[in-house]
Amino acid sequence: MLSSIMLATAAAELTIPPLLILPFILLLLSIAIIPLISPGWWGKFYSYVSVGLGAITLCYYLFVFKAPTPILHVLHEYISFIALIGSLFVVSGGIHISTRGQALPWMNCAFLLVGSVLSNIVGTTGASMLLIRPWIRMNKRRISGFHIIFFIFIISNISGALTPIGDPPLFLGFLRGVSFWWTLGHCWVGWLVAILLVLAIFFVLDMRSYRKLPAEFHTPPSPDEKIKVSGLFNLVFLLIILVAVFMPTPYREILMVLASVGSYFITSKKAQKIYHDNEFNFHPIKEVAWLFIGIFLTMTPALAYLGTHAGSFGIDNPVKFFWATGALSGFLDNAPTYLTFLATAMGLEGLDVSVKTDVVQFMNSCPAFLKAISMGAVFFGAMTYIGNGPNFMVKSIADQAHIKTPTFFGYLFKYSIPVLIPVFIVITILFFSSRAIF
Repeated sequence: MLSSIMLATAAAELTIPPLLILPFILLLLSIAIIPLISPGWWGKFYSYVSVGLGAITLCYYLFVFKAPTPILHVLHEYISFIALIGSLFVVSGGIHISTRGQALPWMNCAFLLVGSVLSNIVGTTGASMLLIRPWIRMNKRRISGFHIIFFIFIISNISGALTPIGDPPLFLGFLRGVSFWWTLGHCWVGWLVAILLVLAIFFVLDMRSYRKLPAEFHTPPSPDEKIKVSGLFNLVFLLIILVAVFMPTPYREILMVLASVGSYFITSKKAQKIYHDNEFNFHPIKEVAWLFIGIFLTMTPALAYLGTHAGSFGIDNPVKFFWATGALSGFLDNAPTYLTFLATAMGLEGLDVSVKTDVVQFMNSCPAFLKAISMGAVFFGAMTYIGNGPNFMVKSIADQAHIKTPTFFGYLFKYSIPVLIPVFIVITILFFSSRAIF
């Protein structure tokens, strides 16, 4: 997380030609369009597309700018990202939650609500990897794309807005001086409103799906059917990963890798059976690793350009900060985006984001600005598959389970824009506008 600060600072010193942002745009378009045109070709060659476009940015920084520092920082950020995502993926794969037959709509809502609280304890990534498989199993008779999308909306994104553990931008703010409990104290009402609004929309869609089932499936689970959790020993490894988050690099990454290796290579037959029952394989993490190396490299000049021009965009009130931070967090890494707009907002007050006492002063004197930036960075990660790390992981696991998930554009235009944008407009009116009541 600290490397995000170093990256933003180092990259901002360079004059970024707008054309250098083109590889990032091309990569986004490739992810969105090529799977529609030729899914077979994309399945074979997506890694070459990602690495090839990333190499353009890499070579420009090394041989034209002669500035390897931003690239070294972003590669460090990528390694930390993959270490966290990968270790949580492996460890959660060793925990099996058996569900009670076919879930009723209210049970699904209760599951998502409980998962929303859990996300602030183990992070949105940890909760997503732990809960996506039981979510698929409990809805196996009628699982569809909207079940996966609303899981991403709630568990993988919006839910993580209460603690620094919940989502990387908030952890970045914590490292800079924001109190650990500040987001819980100031964002919990907005978090609750957003969760309940999205859950209400999901309930309507899920009820319609449930009513389409044959009548013999409209029976609640038998009292004899009990929820059973296997592999609880992996909670120890999960705790190790959470502790490692607060450690400095490289100890953080080393401990995460050791936790995942320890979890996966436990030799007991019972442990290996759990991975088998979860239909565990490494394809989802491989797909994320290849795609995000390109995303991390190509977004470097985009973030640098944003860092040098953010102050000239006329963003000067909480409404603008909420939407500007959010809009870019849907397509860029939300941690440095959060930092960029936090620095911009503090600059309006003559404060420096690199000075902890200034951050504390800003936190106390301008809570509406900090709340807007925090909620925007976390909430809008749900806007696209690449808006937050767990999103693509969840999609990949669903694809492996042969669930038909929406395309990139299908996700954006069928779900996130019609569902989330109205919710975020309500959040804006209630919390950040001149008529705000919270």
